[in-house]
Amino acid sequence: MDLNLGSKSRTTSRALHVSHSTGPDLLRALAILLVMLWHLPPTATPALLTGLKPFSWIGVDLFFVLSGFLIGTQLLAPVARGERLDVRTFYLRRAFRILPAFLVVLALYAIFPVLWEAPDMQPVWRFVTFTMNFDLAYQLNGTFSHAWSLCVEAHFYLILPLILLLLAPIRSVVPALVLATVIVLMGMAIRFAIWNDVIGAKLETGEYKGLGFLYMKDIYYPTYCRLDGLVFGVLLAAAKIFWPDIWRRHADGRVMFAGGAVCVAASLMLLAYRGSLAPTPAHLPTLSLPGAVAAYPLFAFGCTLILAALIKAEALLSRSRLRGATLIAALSYSLYLSHKLVMHLDNLIVDADRLQGWMGLLFYFGTSFLAASALYLAVERPFLQMRGSVLVRSGS
Repeated sequence: MDLNLGSKSRTTSRALHVSHSTGPDLLRALAILLVMLWHLPPTATPALLTGLKPFSWIGVDLFFVLSGFLIGTQLLAPVARGERLDVRTFYLRRAFRILPAFLVVLALYAIFPVLWEAPDMQPVWRFVTFTMNFDLAYQLNGTFSHAWSLCVEAHFYLILPLILLLLAPIRSVVPALVLATVIVLMGMAIRFAIWNDVIGAKLETGEYKGLGFLYMKDIYYPTYCRLDGLVFGVLLAAAKIFWPDIWRRHADGRVMFAGGAVCVAASLMLLAYRGSLAPTPAHLPTLSLPGAVAAYPLFAFGCTLILAALIKAEALLSRSRLRGATLIAALSYSLYLSHKLVMHLDNLIVDADRLQGWMGLLFYFGTSFLAASALYLAVERPFLQMRGSVLVRSGS
């Protein structure tokens, strides 16, 4: 897939350095804080954040955009340099990155049912095979249900390298753009069809009970409905890598940030729209047809533009020394895995009536950060260091 259009490889290589950048770290920190707010007990939500909480699940979609950009950059960089894609090394790197901490938390859930934050838990094999996001009824087996988004990412890790291997010999950008467009449009079409078949059918009979659970199970969790952010993230990586001169000279960060803010605002309006579904819970990740079909890609596109703007402003942001955001970003994966477990333990140990408002938020978040730090230091970081040694020994 020769998308370089004659640009020099030296320029391309300079455009590839994205790891530990301040802009992505800011968004990663924001994403995990939003996810934690979504799972925070309502009584511990300060009045100032009550308007934000119903939409805080969008942190997951922000993670998808960031992941698409990061993974897209890792995989497309060697293609831009004319190198063969090393799929084995990529899978090895991903395995060392996500499996150790994930398996530790899964083992804790499996061995100690007292940690369950819901009545039941899906079989362990569904987690190990990353299939628990299909047919997930979170009102019944919602323990460790937030691993659904990791399943989506695992499927993305598996499939994207194979797609790139097929597209690499094609010396044109067109097939890649067509495929990305098809994936986004197919996601919209699938959500439209499922909404009409599941939600619409119940509305015709006047059945409102259980609509939220059906929406989550059939539309919100499955991988084939949630690829928008990952695709847009990959497209941003491709634009930055294969057209570095255009990116450097013509990509205006202010315009991209303004456009992204407009798209995000428009998507939130779609998510807030209920129409004929007013009797249903307002805190769910959208039940309306316009929201289900269009809000996800619109939000993902807006986040992608904002991410692009922050990357363009890296020189300015890096001088700000936003160490708090960098620390939260570093702990984000451990926080993601463990925060619901920790919040549940908090409720078992401390009287929930004493954990209200800002005091409750600080307690829940503080204990979550302590546990995530322990998980990071004891498991995540050692395996990342081991990954480097293994890759060096294997010559990758």
